[in-house]
Amino acid sequence: MPRRVIIMGAGGRDYHVFNLLYRDNPEARVVAFTATQIPGLTWRRYPPRLAGPRYPAGIPIYPEELLPQLVHRHRVDEVVLAYSDLTAEEFAEKTALVLATGARLRLPSPDETMIDSIKPVIAVTATKTGAGKSTVSRSLALELKRRGVSVAVVRHPMAYGNLEEKEVIAVESKADLEKYSFTVEELEEYEPYTRIGVPVLAGIDYEKVLLRAEELGEIIIWDGGNNDTPFIKPDIWICLVDATRPHTIYSYPGTINVIRADHIIVTKVSEAGHIDEVIEEIKKLNKRAEITLADLEPHLVEEEDLRGKKVLVIEDAPTVTHGGAAFAAGYRAAVEAGAEVVDPRPYAHGVLKTVYEKYPHLGPVLPSMGYTEEELRALEETINNAPVDAVVSATPAAIERLIRINKPVIHVEYRLRVIKGPGVAELAEKAMKLLSERRRAQ
Repeated sequence: MPRRVIIMGAGGRDYHVFNLLYRDNPEARVVAFTATQIPGLTWRRYPPRLAGPRYPAGIPIYPEELLPQLVHRHRVDEVVLAYSDLTAEEFAEKTALVLATGARLRLPSPDETMIDSIKPVIAVTATKTGAGKSTVSRSLALELKRRGVSVAVVRHPMAYGNLEEKEVIAVESKADLEKYSFTVEELEEYEPYTRIGVPVLAGIDYEKVLLRAEELGEIIIWDGGNNDTPFIKPDIWICLVDATRPHTIYSYPGTINVIRADHIIVTKVSEAGHIDEVIEEIKKLNKRAEITLADLEPHLVEEEDLRGKKVLVIEDAPTVTHGGAAFAAGYRAAVEAGAEVVDPRPYAHGVLKTVYEKYPHLGPVLPSMGYTEEELRALEETINNAPVDAVVSATPAAIERLIRINKPVIHVEYRLRVIKGPGVAELAEKAMKLLSERRRAQ
C-alpha cells in the first residue's frame, strides 16, 4: 500500500519536490500540502493538470496550523519539510511538530531535487533573505552579456495566483510583464531583468522551465529565493552571507548553501563590526570556498535633494518580514540623503496593521506587501495617508504602476562593491571557461 504523505511548503519548493519525487511515484500518495509565510496560498488545490493523472482531483492545500489534525485524519506516514528561511530555532520547532504527530519527517537532500542542465550553471544562494542575491545575479548577468554571451536567469518560484497559467513563466521583455497577473513580489524579481535586457524565467514545473531557459541562454544563472538550495545543479555554487546577520549562517537550509558553496560572498561588511568572527564561522563549515568581502551600497536612482524632507520608506517585503531585517536599502539611502524618516505605523491601513503585529522587529519602514488586491489597497491607503513630502521606495518594482500614489516616488537600488577577494569579473571568467569546455566537447 502506498505510504501517505503531506508536503509542508510555502508556495515554491513544495511543488518542485512533489513534481520530482512524488508525482509519478506509485509507492507514495500525497494527500495534502500545507502552506505558510505567504498570504493567499491556502484553501485551494494544486491543479489536476499539474498534479498528473494519479491525482485527477488535484491536491488540497491547507494552512500549516492544521498539520496535526491532517496527519491524524489521513493516517499520514510521512511529512516532507519543503520550504526555506527557517532559523535554527524554527527548524527545531517544525521538526518537533511533525515528529509529535507520530509521522516520519523527510528532508529531501539538494541532490535529490536538483535538475541537470546541458548548459553551464551559476547558482546564487544565501543564508537568509535580503543578503543581496538578485544584486549579485544581475551583476553577473550584465558582466556575461558584456562579454557577448547570452544569459538566461532562472528564478526561484513564487507560486501565487493561477498556478496553471504560471507553469512556465518566461519574461523576455517589458511587454511580457503584462501577460501575467503578477504580485508586487513577482514584479520585484522580474522587472529589473527587463531593464538590462536579460530573460528571466520561473514557474511551477522546473523541468519545463529549464528546457525553455536552455533555448534562451548559453549560460544559466539560478537566482535563488530565501535561503533555499538550487533547483538546478550548479557548476559554480555561490552563497551570500549577510555580515549584519551572522547568526543566519546557521539556518535551514542556508547552512547547506554555506557548506556546499564554491564561492562565498560576505555582504554589508562596512555595516558590521565582526567580520573576522563571520569568516571564522564560515571556515568551520567550509574551508575550501573562496571568500569575497563586499558592500551593498544603496543609491537613489533619481537625483533628488531629500535633506530635511519627511519621507516614507518602502522596503522589499520578504527582507523585512520573514527575512528578519528591521530595515534595508530604502532606510539607509533615506538617512544618508539627510531625510527624516516617518514611521508608517500610525497610518497603517487594513491588513498592514496585522503585518506590524506579526513582525514586531520591523523598523520605521513599510513592507511592500502586494500579494493580494486587499494588500495593494491597504498599501495605497497607508502611503497616501502619511504626512510626508516623498516616498523612498527600495522595492525593485515600479510600485506606482500598480497603485495610485499622491506623492513623488524616489527609487533606491543596491550596487555591489567588492572590497576584497574575487569579484564578478573573476566569477564570470570561470563561467566563460566552462562554456568554452562545453563547446569543445560538442
